[in-house]
Amino acid sequence: MSLPQGRLDSLQPGTVAILGVPSDENSSFMRGPALAPRRIREVLHAGSSNLCAESGIDLGTEARLQDLGDLSLDTGPLGIEQIKSAASDLVERGVYVLSLGGDHAVTYPIVSAYAEKYPALGILHLDAHADLYDEYEGNRYSNACPFARIMEEKLAVRLVQVGIRTMNPHQQAQAERFGVEVVDMRRWQPGFQPAFEGPIYLSLDMDALDPAFAPGVSHHEPGGLSTREVIQLIQGLSAPIVGADIVEFNPKRDPVGITAMAAAKLLKEIAACMLEGSCRS
Repeated sequence: MSLPQGRLDSLQPGTVAILGVPSDENSSFMRGPALAPRRIREVLHAGSSNLCAESGIDLGTEARLQDLGDLSLDTGPLGIEQIKSAASDLVERGVYVLSLGGDHAVTYPIVSAYAEKYPALGILHLDAHADLYDEYEGNRYSNACPFARIMEEKLAVRLVQVGIRTMNPHQQAQAERFGVEVVDMRRWQPGFQPAFEGPIYLSLDMDALDPAFAPGVSHHEPGGLSTREVIQLIQGLSAPIVGADIVEFNPKRDPVGITAMAAAKLLKEIAACMLEGSCRS
C-alpha cells in the first residue's frame, strides 16, 4: 500500500499517524516481526481494555489520531526507500508518525525522513541492544545496524540509549566514536529521566523490557526494564515527541498475548504524549 494522495491531503498538521511497517527481512536472528502491526491492532481494538491513555485522553474519539494501515513493501534497497518516501510524505505535512515495525532496521529510513525537517533531532532509544554494528554478517542494513547508519550520516544531534545490556567491544567503540550516551542496565536507577531540549524521536524496541514482561521478542535478554519503568520514562519527557516507532515485537513468540498487550499499552501512552505536545504538559 502506498499512501493515497487524497488521504494525505486530508491530514492536518499536528495529526499523529499510525503507520504499519511490516518488514523483517533484515532480522539478524529470527523472522516474525513483520506480523506485529496487525497483531498490535487486534489487541488494541479487542475490547478487553479501552482506548484511554493514563492522562485521560480518549484515543478512540481523538480526530487528530489516524491509522493509515500498513505499507506494502518490496524487498532490498527499494523497500528501504519506500519506507523513507512514505515517512517523508507525512513529515513534510507536519504529521507526526508513530510507526509499528517490523524489525529495528525500519528505524533508519524513517529517521532519514525526519532529519530533513528536524535538523536538531534527538533520539531516545530504548533497547536491550545498542544496534550500532557497522555491519552484521555482511549486511549494513541489518536490524543490528540502524543507529550506526543514523549517526554516521549525522541524522540526529544526540542519541541516548537506555536499557542496554549486551554491549560488546565493537559496539562500545562505535558508541564512543559517535558520542552516544549509553545508560546500560548496570547503571540504571529507578527514576532516571533523560532531559531533552529539542524535538525527540522515540525508538522503542520491545526487548528493552525484561522477558518477564515481554516474552514475544526474537532476542530474550534477561535483566531488562519493567513495563511501568518504560511508561514512566515516556511520560517523564518534557520535550515534544515528533516521531516514534515500536519495533521487534515477534507474535510468533507470544502465544498468550502478553507482549501484544504491552505493545498496545505503550502505543496508547506514546500517542497521547505526541498529541499533547509534551508528556508532562
